[in-house]
Amino acid sequence: MKRFVIVGLGTFGRVTALQLANLGQDVLAIDQVEELVDSVGPHVARALVGDATHKGVLQELGAPHADAAVVSTGDNLGASMLALLALRDLGVKDIFVKVQSEEQARIVDALGAAEAVFPEKEAALGLASRLVSGRLLRYQQLGPEFSLQEMAVPDSWSGKTLRELKLPQTYQVQIVAVHDLLRDALVLPDPDRPLTPSDTLLVAGAPRRLEAIAETK
Repeated sequence: MKRFVIVGLGTFGRVTALQLANLGQDVLAIDQVEELVDSVGPHVARALVGDATHKGVLQELGAPHADAAVVSTGDNLGASMLALLALRDLGVKDIFVKVQSEEQARIVDALGAAEAVFPEKEAALGLASRLVSGRLLRYQQLGPEFSLQEMAVPDSWSGKTLRELKLPQTYQVQIVAVHDLLRDALVLPDPDRPLTPSDTLLVAGAPRRLEAIAETK
């Protein structure tokens, strides 16, 4: 079990806190709005009403023993920066900060964040890719040259094995997992198992390669 600090309990912070708790993790949550704290309090290890820009408040919460933190203070960049610095001073190594622009991302990166999280941009990229190709189910860009997408099995691939398709050689992509929808099971790819129309594929590769594979009939 890992310990996570969630700073800010708007939609993004609240969903993150609840999902981590559902996954069995030790979650410490903090916000200045009592109603938001009360909404997650019964579901996490500890929830505190307080100002996370102050190290003393974060110490009271238990932040010095956390494995990672997520800072999500809405459009208050100043509060995000101060919370980031306070968490860093307390020894939290991996701090993820929600941002609303590329400029904000550069600022928090310069201050030592492990990652600047831009949910609106990521959601827009995924939606745009799904709109272009009706075959895409989910899309996640992890960097300028690497993305993950879940896609339905093209008709021309049904009944064939991954060994037969030779996707790394043909498209320069890699199948990370196969989702058997009939059994609702996500499994490691078996190169000799014939694909079925009820499968979806989790594919990794460069965005341009994934775009090409999504157009396969």
